[in-house]
Amino acid sequence: MRVMKWSVIALAVAAGTSQMAVASEQSESKGFVEDSTLSLLARSMYYNRDARNGASRGTEGKGYSEEWGASARALFESGFTQGTVGFGVNAYAGTLWQLDTGGGRRGVGMFPENGGKDLTIANAAVKARISSTTLTYGSQLPALPVLAYDDGRLLPETFEGTMITSKEIEGLELNAGRFTAYNTMRQSGRDSGGLKSIDVIGGSYAFTDDFTAALYYSDLEDQYKRKYANLNYNLPLTEEQALGFDFNIYKSDYNRQVGGGDNTIWSLAAKYSVGAHAFILAHQRNTGSQGFNYGNGDGGGAIFVANSFLSDFNLEDERSWQASYELDFATFGVPGLSFKTAYIWADNITSREDGVITNTNGKEHEFFNQVKYTVQSGAAKDLSFRLRASVLRANSEVSNVNIDDTNEVRFYVNYPLSVL
Repeated sequence: MRVMKWSVIALAVAAGTSQMAVASEQSESKGFVEDSTLSLLARSMYYNRDARNGASRGTEGKGYSEEWGASARALFESGFTQGTVGFGVNAYAGTLWQLDTGGGRRGVGMFPENGGKDLTIANAAVKARISSTTLTYGSQLPALPVLAYDDGRLLPETFEGTMITSKEIEGLELNAGRFTAYNTMRQSGRDSGGLKSIDVIGGSYAFTDDFTAALYYSDLEDQYKRKYANLNYNLPLTEEQALGFDFNIYKSDYNRQVGGGDNTIWSLAAKYSVGAHAFILAHQRNTGSQGFNYGNGDGGGAIFVANSFLSDFNLEDERSWQASYELDFATFGVPGLSFKTAYIWADNITSREDGVITNTNGKEHEFFNQVKYTVQSGAAKDLSFRLRASVLRANSEVSNVNIDDTNEVRFYVNYPLSVL
């Protein structure tokens, strides 16, 4: 989604010509209690995945999986005490419970392993701030291109470690962190994901309101070293028309424990917006000795590329193209209602068995649709409904790399509340 092929030092030098922030975040602190926030989120989710032709897919290896559940979570973020150095705390608690998944239909990873039907988790972090630089230690929800928590089920992934975020220069954000524990979306242990350690560093800079860039680096112990870059540019044409470009690239070097070798995946998307309509074209390509390997401990959301839907189109040598359309119904008198449809097709996939190339003519394609509505006013303000459906198909040449013909439906109901 955003970053670029420059070093952090180069970003800092470029940003040095920018105007310094008039006042630091800490100097504007109103206090520990006065700046505190407490937000609640109730979610219900239905998830249906059908791996066609007798194939097995999903966390429990089922061909057909169907799960329905609900969750509630609370996030408290205190303000910072006043003074040169401010101190504060964050706290998170969540619980989920199974509504229906009988008849051996588990398989999409919503509920605890070993047949559990509910789960409760609670954790916290402490934080300190000097000027506009914040250090946080404890349980966190990072959202960086190389370390991003997944919130695609009932509860989010969480990471435990230390993160420094600096916003001393207007438009420039720098991040550096080390995390040593990772909890999955359906476990309550401190490190159910088995993370040894991951180090991350990088930043993003807004040159103008319409042009941003970023660069990140991560080192996931015993698995890989990864670089990520992005450029995002928006060109206003008229009051109702704009043309946007988004370029993303990952370069990964893998350790022997995960097959060795390297991978480069990049995508370029162009978006033309006119009134309520948006038209998107994108191309994405993989090169290297293997496909994009997610790793174990960098979060399920850490792949910021254009063609990331049900499939991420990230296999060895894969090339993919996207054509999509978005519609905002506010122009037609229904604010809060939106629709997206996309078709992605890919070829040139390399398949291997025991490290030996078996063919180079694999293909896959996906048809994606999503409808979302958010209540705009009244007692149910911000209540949202989101329905997404994908149809994924692949030819026989890629069956050995776990792409199965799959139909999938997800339905989310989210009700957020701001208490403080």
